[in-house]
Amino acid sequence: MARKKKIVEIEIVDNMFPNKSIGEHEGETVIFKGGIKGQKVKVLLNRRRKDYIEGKLLEVLERSPLEKNLSCSYDEDCGGCTYQTLLYEDELNLKKELVLDLFKREGIEVSNFLGIEKSPRVEGYRNKMEYTFGDEVKGGPLVLGLHRKGRFYEIIDTDGCNIADKDFAIIRGRVMEYFRQLNTAFYNKKTHKGVLRHLVIRKALSTGEILINLITTSQGEVDLEDFTKELLNLHGLEGKIASIFYTINDGLADIVKADKIDFVYGKEYIVEEILGLKFKISPFSFFQTNTFGAEKLYSIVRDFVGDEKNNIVFDLYSGTGTIAQILAPICKKVIGIEIVEEAVEMAEENTKLNDLKNVEFIAGDVLKEVDKIRERPDLIIIDPPRDGIHPKAINKIIDFNPERFIYVSCNPVTLARDLKTFINRGYKVEKMKLMDMFPRTPHTEVVCLIEKCCCPNIINSCSFK
Repeated sequence: MARKKKIVEIEIVDNMFPNKSIGEHEGETVIFKGGIKGQKVKVLLNRRRKDYIEGKLLEVLERSPLEKNLSCSYDEDCGGCTYQTLLYEDELNLKKELVLDLFKREGIEVSNFLGIEKSPRVEGYRNKMEYTFGDEVKGGPLVLGLHRKGRFYEIIDTDGCNIADKDFAIIRGRVMEYFRQLNTAFYNKKTHKGVLRHLVIRKALSTGEILINLITTSQGEVDLEDFTKELLNLHGLEGKIASIFYTINDGLADIVKADKIDFVYGKEYIVEEILGLKFKISPFSFFQTNTFGAEKLYSIVRDFVGDEKNNIVFDLYSGTGTIAQILAPICKKVIGIEIVEEAVEMAEENTKLNDLKNVEFIAGDVLKEVDKIRERPDLIIIDPPRDGIHPKAINKIIDFNPERFIYVSCNPVTLARDLKTFINRGYKVEKMKLMDMFPRTPHTEVVCLIEKCCCPNIINSCSFK
């Protein structure tokens, strides 16, 4: 396809989920990532697609009338957030509009749309942050922070980031200064040389327990005893450091993973409490990044389940078993399936911690494991990763033929795709509610109650009510 090497100034006339902007140049539609409706922006025109030109946002020239909040000093540089300049009510309304528009364009019928639930916290809500070591400018001092917006190699110092817990700023800042003083080299993603890669901090917001995981390559040594001493001597923390880990990662990809992990200090997990249940969290456990938002999310799921006792419930893509355990008191049996073995091990530990006898977890791929289950479910909970349900698994899941499904999605795009299959198989979306789990970002969780209906294969007959 031909490239249009041209930089233009355009006004954003509309937004489209997820985090895309629409403008016009010389009578042609231009679509690009980032931006807010009403902004005047500078855009690089790239590829010509069938119905539009693909662009790249270079600079915001004029703010949108919607931008009334200037509480973050990193807004123009940091790639972590999108809606820092919006008042929270405006952010919620925008997310609601974008998701509804997406479903409308896809022709998905929802009988009862219940709006969007606010996050209990908008600032300091994140219980986990993954910081990267690097530099802001080539040859500059060591920095520990987040990626610069649109730049793979540049890292910015995010001191005072307002979506992370306050203790994270204290820990991040001290770790950065510690390795600056030692003149320890960061891992260079171009040359693949260097030591320091990432620092992951997790905090159980209900208990205050903090877990710290330092990730480096094997190209240098870290004095773990001295490093631990520095952390434990920190002052001003509201929580308490309960766990310290050290991870070696020699992979080329810029992701947090473990070739080797060592337990350094404290205990091997922290404990979070949600809706009266306790959950152990280890360095690589999946757990919702918004603790108090998760309570709201799981309360929505429980409300959608209703008061009726369900004999058998499947919890597919069950992670560390949070939903399964929350539903256990109203079920005869809950069966969870999760492909990550560590998550299943932690889920089983959590069921013991909560003294639940009617929950079973299976470690394996949903696509394969659903063929082995002989029980017939009354209700199936589906909480898949961002890619949604595997195309080969979705019909197997529907073949269980329960009266109801509850689909919890962190990606409305793949949710809309999957819902078409449910509708074609004789189901309808009875209820839908959004939960703002990720304030200041373009992401949102969606909970759908899917029920059997008597009119399959009718996708485009209804509108939102």
